[in-house]
Amino acid sequence: MARKERRDAVRVEVDGLHKTFPYVMRNRTDAEACQQMDVDVTELVEWMKKENEENGTNYKIFHAVCTGVAKTVRHRPLLNRFIAGRQYWQRKELSLSFTAKRQFKDGAEESLVCVTAKDDMTIDDFSKKILGDVTKMREAGKNDLDDIISTVMKAPRFILEIFFWILFRLEYHGMMPKILTDGDANYTSVFLTNLGSIGAGASYHHLNNYGTNSVFVIVGTMKKQLNENGELRTILPMAVVLDERIADGFYFVRSFKYFEWLMQHPEELKKPISELGDYTFD
Repeated sequence: MARKERRDAVRVEVDGLHKTFPYVMRNRTDAEACQQMDVDVTELVEWMKKENEENGTNYKIFHAVCTGVAKTVRHRPLLNRFIAGRQYWQRKELSLSFTAKRQFKDGAEESLVCVTAKDDMTIDDFSKKILGDVTKMREAGKNDLDDIISTVMKAPRFILEIFFWILFRLEYHGMMPKILTDGDANYTSVFLTNLGSIGAGASYHHLNNYGTNSVFVIVGTMKKQLNENGELRTILPMAVVLDERIADGFYFVRSFKYFEWLMQHPEELKKPISELGDYTFD
């Protein structure tokens, strides 16, 4: 009998057409859809500058994006689904993850940072959590998952082949050990990468077949651009790559529009992510 629940999610029923998708598009990378956006963050940048000066906060554009993404997924729950074992699952938690370089130089190692988004969290909480975790990681030089990976990868190649085959079978049956998923970005709701921090654009990034992550967000470098009225605006290039099997295009587009609305109404980021705000999806 098929499992109804796993440690991190509950199984959900979908219509007949969507049930065929995991069999027709068997891997997550077979079902990638990419949306590129130029988000107007003019008001957001000014708002953050004022907040930082008057209230002593240390908001960054990436903190605002993470808050907006968390709030969007909170109110668009289909984005928090994944497919495993040819079945659809709804996560029990909302989580974000990203990689951070230990040093800004060639060859420097990267480490994963994961944040569980609680309903009462605001941009203040995300900002403090992200800054604190990145600082802690850079001072420590590694995290627990790094230790596990380093130890495992010392094994001979044929052992690794068997080990990873077992991992994929465990994931198929929803039996992956918690010790191997905690702190792993491949098991979070949204995986983000801040390419703007290194002066790059919002280029495409693939999803991974390993794990359960269905949404990948790429943040580029802010730029100045004239709008149709000849006004100079601050634009943030972004790209979203997602597993198109978890929802339809209409649902995705409405989700993107809500995120853009949040970026253009930054005061909403000071409210808990559980609050929708003065917005309607009608």
